[in-house]
Amino acid sequence: MTKVDIVVPCYNYGRFLEASVSSILVQSVSDLRVLIIDDGSSDESLTVARKLARDDSRVTVTSHSRNEGHINTFNEGIAWSSADYFLLLSADDILVPGALKRATEIMDENPDVVLTHGKCILWFDDLPLPIIEPQRRYSWERHDLIGEMCTTGFNFVPAVTAIARTSVQKSVGDYRPSLPHTGDMEMWLRFAANGSVARIGEVQGIYRRHSTAMSNAYYSEKLSDYRQCQSAFDSFFDEYGGRVSGSVSLRRIARRALAKRVFCCGIGLLRRGRGKEAVHLMREAMKMDPSLRYFPPLWHLLKFPGPEGRKWFKSAVGGAATRLWKQSGAMH
Repeated sequence: MTKVDIVVPCYNYGRFLEASVSSILVQSVSDLRVLIIDDGSSDESLTVARKLARDDSRVTVTSHSRNEGHINTFNEGIAWSSADYFLLLSADDILVPGALKRATEIMDENPDVVLTHGKCILWFDDLPLPIIEPQRRYSWERHDLIGEMCTTGFNFVPAVTAIARTSVQKSVGDYRPSLPHTGDMEMWLRFAANGSVARIGEVQGIYRRHSTAMSNAYYSEKLSDYRQCQSAFDSFFDEYGGRVSGSVSLRRIARRALAKRVFCCGIGLLRRGRGKEAVHLMREAMKMDPSLRYFPPLWHLLKFPGPEGRKWFKSAVGGAATRLWKQSGAMH
């Protein structure tokens, strides 16, 4: 019988905790355990967690006397796990019906698959909760996660959907304290170096977006986020470079992909009139990939949104043409 262990780290998310845990308990997997780890919350999280444990014997609770941070909490959950399969589910995220069944079926039938992930819905919690009906049929595919992540410079695996083979999780080890913002990305790369990764073609989870979400702070510091992504790639290739075919080339590709993302983000800021920040990002991108000094992706400047953007572009081009004509006349 397939066994699944799910750890729900919780820090001041008591108002979301019941919905998150309930989405686990209604899954069509009979043998599962849920461990809620309260990381020193100052709200009602621990009270809610203990009530959930009283109401369902599959739920247990542990708590920290003080906040230890998400990395230590994640690693505590990894140490606790012992079932066939494992998931870390944030206390503000939600599994959709059938998610565990799909993932475990794939790994039960394909021993080479060590990690599964699927589609995720971004839900702003001031809107009605999306209703996802259980799917009788689903599609999935093995894919080159390392190659895709290096080519895009992007973490496309939603953590809410990342259901793993526990034995491999134990083998690849803990989350890195040095990667507080991009530990997930580096973890998925480690999994991919140890087996096949399956991408499920169905919605597997719902990611709740709200004003107190941990990731909100990261989005306000784009450059810091990109540097963390670079650190994630460096950490992975430093450890696994000898085990990954073409690792030298892949590492270079990843750096270039990240540099292009930084540069294009700078162009986006430039289009919104935030020139100082834009120039700073573009300079940083050129440091990451010096070739951008000679072949920058300036075509992104032509992507002006809506009539206001087109009006600005027309004005800018017209002004440049007028100045050029006057200069030409002065020369004669």
